[in-house]
Amino acid sequence: MRRRHFQEDEAEINITPMLDVVFIMLIFFIVTTSFVKETGVSISRPSASSAKQVKKGNILVAIKDTGKIWINKREIDIRAVRAVVEKMHAENPEGSAVIIADRGSRTGDLVTVMDQIKAAKVEKISIAATKAD
Repeated sequence: MRRRHFQEDEAEINITPMLDVVFIMLIFFIVTTSFVKETGVSISRPSASSAKQVKKGNILVAIKDTGKIWINKREIDIRAVRAVVEKMHAENPEGSAVIIADRGSRTGDLVTVMDQIKAAKVEKISIAATKAD
């Protein structure tokens, strides 16, 4: 007596369409994500009634009330501000600089930082303030 061996077709799950959908969703989320730039420290900004929102500030410079300067979540010496801003401006020449000075910071620090940014050939410089009620 002879046994018959039936070969059953193994059912395979084709995951290629699922991978395509996941890949397309990944691309969609990457494209639609907006990246928020931060200075790395919390600043108490002064208020002004003429404050306007600037949409394209890609170089953010924070000045603490202690006189410390922060760019891209790093503390920067005041003499290195020009070099760091020049490097960032070379990456995006169309961008502008926004100085976020603490309410208690010294005016001399603000003027020095603004002078360093102008020396880096950045055309548009803004000073951040909150809108007064």
